[in-house]
Amino acid sequence: MRDRYMKAFVTTGHGGLDRLEYRDVPVPTPAAGEVLIEVGACGLNNTDIWTRQGSYGTERDPNAVTTTARKPGAFPLIQGCDIVGGIVELGSGVPESRLDERVIVNLVEYDENDSTVITGGIGSARAGGYAEYVAVRSVNAYAIDSPLSDAELATFPCAYLTAENMLDAAGVKEGETVLVPGASGGVGSALLQLVAARGARAVAVASSAKLHQVHTLEPFAAVARDEGDLIDAVREALGRDGVEVAADVVGGPQFSAVLALLNWGGRYVTSGAIAGPVVDLDLRTVYLKRLRMIGVSLGLARHFETVLAHIQAGRIKPLLAATYPLADLKQAQTDFLGKQFFGNLVVVP
Repeated sequence: MRDRYMKAFVTTGHGGLDRLEYRDVPVPTPAAGEVLIEVGACGLNNTDIWTRQGSYGTERDPNAVTTTARKPGAFPLIQGCDIVGGIVELGSGVPESRLDERVIVNLVEYDENDSTVITGGIGSARAGGYAEYVAVRSVNAYAIDSPLSDAELATFPCAYLTAENMLDAAGVKEGETVLVPGASGGVGSALLQLVAARGARAVAVASSAKLHQVHTLEPFAAVARDEGDLIDAVREALGRDGVEVAADVVGGPQFSAVLALLNWGGRYVTSGAIAGPVVDLDLRTVYLKRLRMIGVSLGLARHFETVLAHIQAGRIKPLLAATYPLADLKQAQTDFLGKQFFGNLVVVP
């Protein structure tokens, strides 16, 4: 294995699709405490795109070219963080019993002495799954016994980890109502399912073109963001003024409408801004309504384990929109950016 080469897409720097190169690279050797996974599938998500583009800005300059850590990227890098596959080689210190396990990977790495401290991410701080093989820490590779395909399982890690962290941070309780802008996307559709798993009620907001697909997840209500006034549409659908929580990955021009829909004492939680990170904020809305604003990124091991338990119990279902051969990653990312799909896209080596 150590003398073998594999196919992989290597990101050579910040920029467009021309920064992705399909190459032969050495198969990685698992270090102590690591496992080597033969990749069965690897999902796409916004983190992959934004890390390549350097779209994270800084506190002083929202247009600065940086990665998730708001630092310049370290290239060349194999990206891809939503990994499912089988363990084919063990680093020292890993029990022999783990060989041949089918696993799903938590993309987030934590401090060895404090599991609440994020130290890096697979596909951004270290090599990821846009390859035939990937080496990860053994603790990040969770054994899974599921009838779902590798491609279906690869729709879960990043989006559902992030969504579960959002709901946990906002303290969503049974019976509460949660507004979900961007409900047709990866994190948005994850939120709809995880809100329901908590016994809460989701109000989905999506484009009119995708509203029929959103309805298949059976939210409490669903409204089109591009037909009339959003505030009026949501209030009409609810039959009351507003919601307890807004779980937002959209931002952009409708940010102020989302805040307006929060009840007194409401909670706004965000983990993304696909419609624009710089928004108009009327601080009077925040202090007069006693709102809480919460930001989260990715999630902790316990959030991943909660998602895994939901998968195993069948409480959430994969939303696999399409699969692509690894060699067609550029086309997959082009389609991902086009947003003409519902759920998640996955590449298969």
